[in-house]
Amino acid sequence: MPPLVIDLRRADDARDVVHRAVESLAAGRLVIFPTETDYVIAASARHAADIGLLDGVVPARPAEPLLSLALKGGDETLDWAPRLGSLGRRMARRCWPGPVTMLVADDHPESLVHRLPAAARARIIGDGRLRLRVPGHPMLADCMRLLAGPVLLAEPLDRAGVSPVTAAEALELAAAAGGRLALVIDDGRSRYAQPASTIAVDDAGFRVVRPGIVAEDTLRRLASLMVLFVCTGNTCRSPMAEALFREAIAERLGCKAEDIERHGVVAASAGIAAWGGGKASTNAVEAMRERGGDLSGHESQPLTENLVRQADVIWTMTASHRAAILARFPEAGGRVAMLSPDRLDVIDPIGGSLETYRKCAGQIHEHLAARLDTLADLPRRGG
Repeated sequence: MPPLVIDLRRADDARDVVHRAVESLAAGRLVIFPTETDYVIAASARHAADIGLLDGVVPARPAEPLLSLALKGGDETLDWAPRLGSLGRRMARRCWPGPVTMLVADDHPESLVHRLPAAARARIIGDGRLRLRVPGHPMLADCMRLLAGPVLLAEPLDRAGVSPVTAAEALELAAAAGGRLALVIDDGRSRYAQPASTIAVDDAGFRVVRPGIVAEDTLRRLASLMVLFVCTGNTCRSPMAEALFREAIAERLGCKAEDIERHGVVAASAGIAAWGGGKASTNAVEAMRERGGDLSGHESQPLTENLVRQADVIWTMTASHRAAILARFPEAGGRVAMLSPDRLDVIDPIGGSLETYRKCAGQIHEHLAARLDTLADLPRRGG
């Protein structure tokens, strides 16, 4: 019996499509899903016999798993790769959901891999590594939220090594799966119509295994260490902290403050109650000028969910700033701390004299000197 093909663009209610796909996967059937880059064939990892049908659909790649493991989000990564280092966690947080696939080590006894059937383990482990992916298309994500157990993805290629970017192309390549293919979800030509970028991540860094839609230069920026400073209005304390941090990092790396991003470090600042586009206060600009920093081009910005998600370290000027961030973004708890190692509030100089700003800058400088050595991923001079 041929699979049912549903045109998602014409569906009256996408929720009905989600439930039909979930029912098919839960019953051990295969489903073709759209992603932002290509079309994939999905199977429930709990049905060993059906997973085997995918063997003839995807080509074997040396030292790689046959199938990819789809995750609901980057926060699931450590469930499958508990040894994943800070770089891998950073890439997962910044790249997913999205068109990046990661190869990570599978060498931890507490990995959820060990709870899967043997047939599933054999196909998602290759040379001691897992291939993890969090597609950006909402259809697969919605299905995974309702499905018990993980989902495995077959990513077929045609004879020229090209991924299917339409449902019809995927259906043709899925012929080897036989009658177990229950459903094809057609959402037109995939958004990017290019393969996802595949990277291998370990403690030493990452390397591009197969180029894709995300360029290597972009991946390297995503791999950078990002430190975010937060105060109230982002016109005094946090901009000064950002400027002082840039100068300190530049000194350590032997470069100019404006060049630290080329060395893998990104600095930013924001305010809990900031308006966008405000200038740094006059006395903050002068206090920084005296210390070699430049705030003349600073523009304030509010603290956003995206900034919090991107940041590896968030240093706040006061305890109340830290509490406000944790109230809004509890998932950032392990990355938020007061700038002062002794948990002392940085004085608020707003409306004060230049001398007050100088005192505030000196306080920030002292706290930074104590904090820099706690940044484990800080690049070395010449790195």
